[in-house]
Amino acid sequence: GRLRASRVRSRRQPDPQLPASSRLSPGAGPGGRAASGKGSAMPLSAWFSLLLLFLCIGTTKTCSPGCHCEVESFGLFDSFSLTKVDCSGIGSHIVPVPIPLDTSYLDLSSNKLETINESMLTGPGYTTLVSLDLSYNKIAKISSTTFSRLRYLESLDLSHNSLAVLPDECFPNSPLGDIDLSNNNLLDITLDVFASKGQGKPINVDLSNNMVSAVTRHHDKNIPKIQSLNLSGNRLKTVPNLQGIPLRYLNLDGNPLAKIEKGAFVGLKDLIHLSLSSLRGFREISPYSFKELPNLQVLDLSSNPNLKLWSAEVVFGLSSLQELNLSSTSVSFLPKTVLKYLPTIKSITLGKNVQCLKVIKEGQYHQQIGLTKKEVLSCHDSHGSVAAAPYVS
Repeated sequence: GRLRASRVRSRRQPDPQLPASSRLSPGAGPGGRAASGKGSAMPLSAWFSLLLLFLCIGTTKTCSPGCHCEVESFGLFDSFSLTKVDCSGIGSHIVPVPIPLDTSYLDLSSNKLETINESMLTGPGYTTLVSLDLSYNKIAKISSTTFSRLRYLESLDLSHNSLAVLPDECFPNSPLGDIDLSNNNLLDITLDVFASKGQGKPINVDLSNNMVSAVTRHHDKNIPKIQSLNLSGNRLKTVPNLQGIPLRYLNLDGNPLAKIEKGAFVGLKDLIHLSLSSLRGFREISPYSFKELPNLQVLDLSSNPNLKLWSAEVVFGLSSLQELNLSSTSVSFLPKTVLKYLPTIKSITLGKNVQCLKVIKEGQYHQQIGLTKKEVLSCHDSHGSVAAAPYVS
């Protein structure tokens, strides 16, 4: 704290509101006495108040008019600090906005910005920028150089704008980990725009609530290391070819997918969570459609009212599945052999909100092998009443 106070003193003017009794005279030396030797010593309480004042000043920054700046300190003895700058809701005249040198987070949301370019994101404070929020504006276009100088940018929010196209290599130099492009006007997506030139780190991409009808990738370019991809609320009529992308989470909710075909998820062996809820016109899942998903743990097929009885082979290959959600569908019965293909299942929720948990039931006693055990489903309805095991006869 002493070090910070000394730094602040070197660049801050004394507060004119500070009581005269707690100010030092221009020639004051150690102990609070004037250089001439005249004057009384400053009370200890006044020194303490002055120190607290300097420490408080150290947590504020000189901010651009209309913006709010906040300092976060961390590390041993708060030896490091980063600044959050909030310039949201001020108006389009705000850019380009000067920001403190150690700015890590900049919020430019809700400013009615119609364009954003490299010159608006250039300056000393932008070199340390880690997070940039441009949501709820009117941005219709970005270029391949717009974010080229933000070499430490990890999070970018462009949601709720008017973007229709993403240019090639529009995120080339930034170590982005989160990109939110939801609620724009995007039509076709080439996933290569999310590929890093270097090793890259896993990235989460939100493309929900656009007008995407096609998702493509050039296989001669670097594989984008997307670990989470949200494509819900778009216009996809088939499952896009995402082969080779190290996805762990995929959301296709609300797309006009009428059918899931065999081989739809080829090359997605790392996928853990798959959401196929509220698909428009969805009626059928072909047998063996999920066999390429050996690590899938959660499969959400809820809110598909036209999805009816299926064969056990539909879940063939889901050897790691723990949760299967079929609530608000027309599936009220399961084949008796379904547990054979779901060795790790813990919970199955059926059409009329009947939840089934897998339990071990003791079977008959055999002289040679002792007491046998059998895996069965124990089911309860939404009121907690015991329901019959949902097997077909």
